[in-house]
Amino acid sequence: MEEKKNSFKFFSNKDCQFFPCHKTDDKENFNCLFCYCPLYALGDKCGGNFKYLESGIKDCSNCLLPHRRQSYDYITSKYYEIMLLAKRDKTKKEMFEIIHEMDEAKKQERKEE
Repeated sequence: MEEKKNSFKFFSNKDCQFFPCHKTDDKENFNCLFCYCPLYALGDKCGGNFKYLESGIKDCSNCLLPHRRQSYDYITSKYYEIMLLAKRDKTKKEMFEIIHEMDEAKKQERKEE
């Protein structure tokens, strides 16, 4: 019953012409829900396995973070940071300072647990 209860967190489109869009050994657990990663805009704060090309473009071809069955909660936990990025009255520097403060607070909470 647990699988059905959280079914909104996982979707696999095996009929897609690009399935799977990333190299994986676990096609059964390949999540297509976040086909276009909402964390891309967070740059180096996304938490995924990416690299920057010489051109400055972020290359996520080796990242499976949004495609893991269990990644839904992590990705939705980053929505506040995405919202900050989209705010017109925050500069990129201010946004990353806020995110850094949030990361430090989370680390402190984990230490206290």
